[in-house]
Amino acid sequence: MIQGEQGSKDGKERNDRIVAIEQDNHSFADIKHIDDLGHKFLRELEEFFVNYHRLSGERYQILGVKGPAGARKDVKQGMAAA
Repeated sequence: MIQGEQGSKDGKERNDRIVAIEQDNHSFADIKHIDDLGHKFLRELEEFFVNYHRLSGERYQILGVKGPAGARKDVKQGMAAA
């Protein structure tokens, strides 16, 4: 999970991104944790989200990265809050 925040100084909101790979995808069978993507690829992925929001006139700030356990916990908390 890439944790992020978008918006302006006046109004910011969380906008975390789940990074997932299909379980049966043999091309990426060795990827079990976000750290398995490699530092360079992870930075490129983070930069993609920053630039994507910049093109729509919004600011996106990376707050952190969580592995599968942290992502599952946050998704469950979000589902419980809905």
